[in-house]
Amino acid sequence: MNLQESGEMYLETILRLSEKKERVRSIDIADEMGYSKPSISRAMRILKENGFIVIDSLGAITLTEKGRASAEKTYERHRVLTSLFIGLGISAEVAADDACKIEHVISDETFEAIKRHIIDKKGGLPE
Repeated sequence: MNLQESGEMYLETILRLSEKKERVRSIDIADEMGYSKPSISRAMRILKENGFIVIDSLGAITLTEKGRASAEKTYERHRVLTSLFIGLGISAEVAADDACKIEHVISDETFEAIKRHIIDKKGGLPE
């Protein structure tokens, strides 16, 4: 299954939350993303059915290997594109907003070229 932009956003949010919290629950995702609990529940059901997450008996959400790979790919794109845009003189807020839109549609080929360009210029990727 190819994820749509919204699925990628949910996975990226779960990844970021799991770096800060021991247990990620639907309410945490709802709070972070500003979506309703029913919207989150529906999305989690779809992600679970497609093997991107597991939900334990207490409601803790964990990324599967497949889910983590997708989330890390999206999050890397977000960080690299945000860094590139800030380096071009764009404000951090606008850079992050634009990166969030572009990270879902940019081709692998173009993204890899951007990464190579940043590594050549800065000697490494942003954290």
